[in-house]
Amino acid sequence: MTTRLTVAQALVRFLAAQYTERDGVRQRLISATWGIFGHGNVAGLGQALVEYGDEMPFHQGRNEQSMVHAAVGYARQSNRLSTHAVTTSIGPGATNLVTGAALATINHLPVLLLPGDIFATRVADPVLQQLEVPYAGDISVNDTLRPVSKYFDRVTRPEALIPAALQAMRVLTDPVETGAVTLALPQDVQAEAYDWPDEFFAERTWVVRRPGADPTELAEAVTAIRQAQRPLVVAGGGVHHSRAEEALEEFARATGIPVASTQAGKGSLRHDHPQDVGGVGHTGTATANELARQADLVIGVGTRYTDFTTASGTLFENEDVRFLNLNIAPYDGHKLAGRPLVADARSGLTELTEALQLHTHRVSGTYIDEYSLDKERWEQRVDACFEADEPDIRPTQPQVLGALDALVDASDVIINAAGSLPGDLHKLWRARSRDQYHVEYGYSCMGYEIPAAIGVKMAAPERNVWALVGDGTYLMMPTEIVTAVQEGIAIKLLLIQNHGYASIGGLSETVGGERFGTAYRYQSDDGTYTGAPLPVDLAANAASLGMRVLRAKTVRDLRAALAEARAADTPTCVYVETETADTVSGPPPAQAWWDVPVAETATRPSAVKARELYERHVSTRRRHL
Repeated sequence: MTTRLTVAQALVRFLAAQYTERDGVRQRLISATWGIFGHGNVAGLGQALVEYGDEMPFHQGRNEQSMVHAAVGYARQSNRLSTHAVTTSIGPGATNLVTGAALATINHLPVLLLPGDIFATRVADPVLQQLEVPYAGDISVNDTLRPVSKYFDRVTRPEALIPAALQAMRVLTDPVETGAVTLALPQDVQAEAYDWPDEFFAERTWVVRRPGADPTELAEAVTAIRQAQRPLVVAGGGVHHSRAEEALEEFARATGIPVASTQAGKGSLRHDHPQDVGGVGHTGTATANELARQADLVIGVGTRYTDFTTASGTLFENEDVRFLNLNIAPYDGHKLAGRPLVADARSGLTELTEALQLHTHRVSGTYIDEYSLDKERWEQRVDACFEADEPDIRPTQPQVLGALDALVDASDVIINAAGSLPGDLHKLWRARSRDQYHVEYGYSCMGYEIPAAIGVKMAAPERNVWALVGDGTYLMMPTEIVTAVQEGIAIKLLLIQNHGYASIGGLSETVGGERFGTAYRYQSDDGTYTGAPLPVDLAANAASLGMRVLRAKTVRDLRAALAEARAADTPTCVYVETETADTVSGPPPAQAWWDVPVAETATRPSAVKARELYERHVSTRRRHL
């Protein structure tokens, strides 16, 4: 039996019938579609979404990039088992997807992209917004999505949709390969009819697998752990993707091995768990980084070992250090010349714990006492950063975080991605649940926070969801505030104004750049931006987009505003001004290095001094072989 439908109609019906299943739990794979319509998709997917609106919910976006961010936020909160599709027209609508696609792929988070494309028949050539490439007739702007997609196909014939759609679902549900998936849809093909086999629209369940460890690799891993005197776990985002938090807690409790976390892995253990030692790497805690320097075995669980985590190859100083990498992706399992344990994080941790319990293996009490005392000292430093002795003065950024920390509970979700906040949060935030800490630091994309908060709130409507945003990030992409207002999505926006790029300003100063071009100020006579701060009222801007805004001038005001916002059932912004970007005070300085190359030749004293310091750090880098 067949059913005659357009390509776009067939795709919508197909997507509505796709499900995932893991651990016996089944749910929709594509639970909704975001869209902005233009001539490249309005008559195809636009019409199909009207035709089958009862099967595929639709959400209206304001910016194509931010629609991807919303889908990614939803996918992360849904443990990668459910996501959204995003449709755009051809031209700028399609190219606006590239940044969001890169973010999704780098973070291994599934999202389905459905950009319109130029005519497959070439009857209208060049069509409006078409990029003409003289040396190749089969290239369009959608080809910019190839390098940032885990799967890409251009559907130039109706019957080609069947294999393309099935491959797209395979990649979206593959825990190793998942990321952005792109099906480019020529606008004439979208509207073309075809007789589709009814089997194409039957419900399909894609089982998300949990592979166990190879017995030989498992035995070698157990031996390595038993021989180690100072082992350290580095928990990455794979712990969360696998829902391996309980398995990690059991492993840490049974062995006494301390657990440090990357940005993506923070919250793998609660902040008050005896084995949790906080963030590791350039933005990590002194406790975790000192353990990393002395570790003789680093057990990476679901981590990519980015340069922030390894302090650009300078953190793991022990000359005898070795790496054991539990990862579902062989590519990551072999990093740092490590011993791979290729398995699902939860399966692998469970198998490790069971095998080690046969030998009643546990690290020494002396080692436990050592890191426990260091952890206590670091918590005292956090308390000092959060404390505000004078509640009637303007808060520092750590005091802003302290006020929020004192208010939230395990049900709140904190979202951030860029600026100085990720470093402060990684060092200072006390994660109370497995998914409270949502910092996108794989791509660290300014503009992610507000749309991602919308996606998270859609996935978990019962949660209080906070988007923490600086002024630089806010000015990049505040437009989805309108979406939150339109759809009644009660996100909380904590908007921190410090008049510039505080994070890059600080980095610029350390590498000899003298904070050039990083402050939001008027230009001075010498061409630098060192004049008075700009008279920009971001709170008024947020209010003009329909959001309720609470202004806080002091620590006392801030505490009251945060409490009011948390209780609100409509989208609410708390606006607070801290120090300007060139005088910002923050948490304890970086506890480990990060390689940002400094000018090798310069005449300005700041750059000369920065180069000398850079060369000293570079000399400590090592390759682990």
